[in-house]
Amino acid sequence: MPVLTRFLGDSPLRTLLKLIVISFIVGLVMSAFGWSPWDVVYGVRNFFLDIWHLGFHAFGRFADYMLLGAVIVVPVFLLIRIINYRQ
Repeated sequence: MPVLTRFLGDSPLRTLLKLIVISFIVGLVMSAFGWSPWDVVYGVRNFFLDIWHLGFHAFGRFADYMLLGAVIVVPVFLLIRIINYRQ
């Protein structure tokens, strides 16, 4: 079995014919929904950008909570250390 046929899973001509038929069907469906290839590209791009921004937003919220807690915890810690140091 030739390497190309093994890689494609069928003969190159049959694989090409299958790809043409499937591309035509997918094109019909996309046209019915009013989608363009750029809509798909931008959709994938926006998906990864949203994940990226959500990740950094989560880090920002974590830092906000940490600073909010530190405003109370650090002075109390220092006060307790000063009081215990005198004893």
